[in-house]
Amino acid sequence: MTVTSTQSKVPASVNNIAIGRYVSTATAAAFKITTGFQPRYVKVVNQDGLEQEEWFEGMTAAYAYKRLQTGTASLSTSLGITVAADGFTVGLDTDINVTDEQLSWLAIG
Repeated sequence: MTVTSTQSKVPASVNNIAIGRYVSTATAAAFKITTGFQPRYVKVVNQDGLEQEEWFEGMTAAYAYKRLQTGTASLSTSLGITVAADGFTVGLDTDINVTDEQLSWLAIG
């Protein structure tokens, strides 16, 4: 199993923005990203399949606003994004979280 994960944080003057990428060659599974702060907004984009999901402060855990490459948009009520005090978890939505496909993410606190 190979997992590649990178992230960067903007300078201290803007503390609560983090971006990164995630790729796993293992069987797709939910995974946690630790940002060091509780996000108020999270966006995850599958760079290979061009699907994306967004979570906004106030949404229920595991929910996400999802847009597919076909242009279809929907509210996912499970397997979406769950925010924690120190980051967020990307659920196992098989349109977004796919083995060997690069995910890029943005979290704003």
